[in-house]
Amino acid sequence: MTTSTTTTGTAPGDRIAFIQASWHSDMTDRARDGFTDEMKQRGFDTAKIDCFRVPGAFEIPLTAMKLIASDRYAAVIACGFVVDGGIYRHDFVASAVVDGLMRVQLDTGVPVFSVVLTPHHFHETEDHTRFFREHMVGKGREAAGACLDVLALEATLTA
Repeated sequence: MTTSTTTTGTAPGDRIAFIQASWHSDMTDRARDGFTDEMKQRGFDTAKIDCFRVPGAFEIPLTAMKLIASDRYAAVIACGFVVDGGIYRHDFVASAVVDGLMRVQLDTGVPVFSVVLTPHHFHETEDHTRFFREHMVGKGREAAGACLDVLALEATLTA
Protein backbone atom coordinates (compact mmCIF):
# COMPACT_ATOMS: atom_id res chain seq x y z
CA MET A 1 0.00 0.00 0.00
CA THR A 2 2.62 2.56 1.03
CA THR A 3 6.37 2.56 1.01
CA SER A 4 8.64 4.63 3.19
CA THR A 5 11.62 6.26 1.55
CA THR A 6 13.53 7.22 4.67
CA THR A 7 14.92 5.44 7.67
CA THR A 8 13.18 5.08 10.99
CA GLY A 9 14.30 4.94 14.59
CA THR A 10 13.75 8.30 16.25
CA ALA A 11 11.45 9.07 19.15
CA PRO A 12 7.68 8.77 18.58
CA GLY A 13 5.92 11.85 17.32
CA ASP A 14 8.94 13.74 16.03
CA ARG A 15 8.61 12.80 12.37
CA ILE A 16 6.60 14.24 9.52
CA ALA A 17 4.78 12.10 6.97
CA PHE A 18 4.48 13.30 3.39
CA ILE A 19 1.83 11.34 1.50
CA GLN A 20 1.60 11.88 -2.23
CA ALA A 21 -0.63 10.52 -4.93
CA SER A 22 1.15 8.65 -7.70
CA TRP A 23 -1.25 9.96 -10.33
CA HIS A 24 0.32 13.08 -11.82
CA SER A 25 3.57 12.35 -10.02
CA ASP A 26 5.25 14.96 -12.21
CA MET A 27 3.24 17.47 -10.15
CA THR A 28 3.28 15.81 -6.72
CA ASP A 29 7.03 15.21 -6.92
CA ARG A 30 7.50 18.96 -7.39
CA ALA A 31 5.45 19.74 -4.30
CA ARG A 32 7.44 17.19 -2.28
CA ASP A 33 10.70 18.75 -3.48
CA GLY A 34 9.50 22.26 -2.58
CA PHE A 35 8.36 21.02 0.84
CA THR A 36 11.62 19.24 1.59
CA ASP A 37 13.79 22.12 0.37
CA GLU A 38 11.90 24.65 2.49
CA MET A 39 12.06 22.42 5.57
CA LYS A 40 15.82 22.09 5.12
CA GLN A 41 16.24 25.84 4.62
CA ARG A 42 14.35 26.44 7.87
CA GLY A 43 16.62 24.06 9.78
CA PHE A 44 14.42 20.97 10.00
CA ASP A 45 16.24 17.63 9.84
CA THR A 46 14.90 16.25 6.57
CA ALA A 47 15.91 12.72 7.63
CA LYS A 48 12.80 12.96 9.83
CA ILE A 49 10.49 13.24 6.82
CA ASP A 50 9.02 9.95 5.66
CA CYS A 51 7.54 9.92 2.16
CA PHE A 52 4.72 7.61 1.18
CA ARG A 53 3.09 7.07 -2.22
CA VAL A 54 -0.49 5.98 -2.71
CA PRO A 55 -2.22 5.32 -6.04
CA GLY A 56 -4.42 8.43 -6.10
CA ALA A 57 -5.63 11.28 -3.94
CA PHE A 58 -8.63 9.28 -2.75
CA GLU A 59 -6.33 6.97 -0.76
CA ILE A 60 -4.59 9.76 1.14
CA PRO A 61 -6.99 10.28 4.12
CA LEU A 62 -7.02 6.61 5.19
CA THR A 63 -3.25 6.42 4.86
CA ALA A 64 -2.93 9.58 6.97
CA MET A 65 -5.16 8.05 9.65
CA LYS A 66 -3.08 4.86 9.76
CA LEU A 67 0.21 6.75 9.90
CA ILE A 68 -1.03 8.95 12.73
CA ALA A 69 -2.19 5.85 14.63
CA SER A 70 1.46 4.71 14.67
CA ASP A 71 2.23 7.62 17.05
CA ARG A 72 5.37 8.39 15.04
CA TYR A 73 4.19 11.56 13.30
CA ALA A 74 3.81 15.09 14.60
CA ALA A 75 2.21 16.18 11.32
CA VAL A 76 1.07 14.85 7.96
CA ILE A 77 1.31 16.56 4.58
CA ALA A 78 -1.12 15.34 1.91
CA CYS A 79 -0.32 15.96 -1.74
CA GLY A 80 -2.37 15.28 -4.84
CA PHE A 81 -3.28 16.80 -8.17
CA VAL A 82 -6.91 16.13 -9.07
CA VAL A 83 -7.67 17.26 -12.60
CA ASP A 84 -10.85 17.86 -14.50
CA GLY A 85 -10.69 15.25 -17.20
CA GLY A 86 -13.90 16.41 -18.79
CA ILE A 87 -16.20 14.78 -16.26
CA TYR A 88 -17.51 16.14 -13.00
CA ARG A 89 -16.11 13.26 -10.91
CA HIS A 90 -12.99 15.27 -10.01
CA ASP A 91 -15.12 17.62 -7.87
CA PHE A 92 -16.37 14.69 -5.80
CA VAL A 93 -12.89 13.24 -5.42
CA ALA A 94 -11.36 16.55 -4.36
CA SER A 95 -14.17 17.22 -1.90
CA ALA A 96 -13.97 13.72 -0.41
CA VAL A 97 -10.21 14.00 0.02
CA VAL A 98 -10.21 17.43 1.66
CA ASP A 99 -13.19 16.53 3.89
CA GLY A 100 -11.42 13.31 4.84
CA LEU A 101 -8.22 15.13 5.71
CA MET A 102 -10.10 17.57 7.93
CA ARG A 103 -11.84 14.66 9.65
CA VAL A 104 -8.50 12.93 10.28
CA GLN A 105 -7.06 16.13 11.73
CA LEU A 106 -10.03 16.80 14.01
CA ASP A 107 -10.40 13.17 15.11
CA THR A 108 -6.72 12.69 15.95
CA GLY A 109 -5.53 16.13 17.01
CA VAL A 110 -2.54 15.78 14.69
CA PRO A 111 -2.17 18.58 12.12
CA VAL A 112 -2.77 17.57 8.51
CA PHE A 113 -1.79 19.96 5.73
CA SER A 114 -3.27 19.80 2.26
CA VAL A 115 -1.38 20.28 -0.95
CA VAL A 116 -4.23 18.63 -2.83
CA LEU A 117 -4.92 20.90 -5.76
CA THR A 118 -7.81 20.83 -8.22
CA PRO A 119 -7.06 23.23 -11.04
CA HIS A 120 -10.00 24.29 -13.17
CA HIS A 121 -9.72 23.53 -16.86
CA PHE A 122 -6.28 21.95 -16.68
CA HIS A 123 -4.95 20.95 -20.09
CA GLU A 124 -1.79 18.96 -20.51
CA THR A 125 -0.25 21.57 -22.76
CA GLU A 126 3.34 22.67 -22.32
CA ASP A 127 2.29 26.03 -20.83
CA HIS A 128 -0.18 24.58 -18.32
CA THR A 129 2.15 21.79 -17.30
CA ARG A 130 5.06 24.19 -16.75
CA PHE A 131 2.88 26.63 -14.80
CA PHE A 132 1.47 23.98 -12.48
CA ARG A 133 4.82 22.27 -11.90
CA GLU A 134 6.19 25.60 -10.69
CA HIS A 135 3.01 26.26 -8.73
CA MET A 136 3.32 22.91 -6.95
CA VAL A 137 6.86 23.77 -5.82
CA GLY A 138 5.50 26.95 -4.25
CA LYS A 139 2.61 25.09 -2.61
CA GLY A 140 5.07 22.59 -1.16
CA ARG A 141 7.11 25.45 0.29
CA GLU A 142 3.96 27.06 1.72
CA ALA A 143 2.99 23.75 3.35
CA ALA A 144 6.42 23.52 4.96
CA GLY A 145 6.07 27.00 6.45
CA ALA A 146 2.56 26.28 7.70
CA CYS A 147 3.66 22.97 9.17
CA LEU A 148 6.56 24.48 11.10
CA ASP A 149 4.41 27.40 12.29
CA VAL A 150 1.67 25.09 13.58
CA LEU A 151 4.15 22.75 15.28
CA ALA A 152 5.77 25.75 16.98
CA LEU A 153 2.36 26.99 18.10
CA GLU A 154 1.48 23.55 19.47
CA ALA A 155 4.78 23.47 21.38
CA THR A 156 3.86 26.72 23.14
CA LEU A 157 0.34 25.45 23.91
CA THR A 158 1.64 22.27 25.55
CA ALA A 159 4.58 23.89 27.37
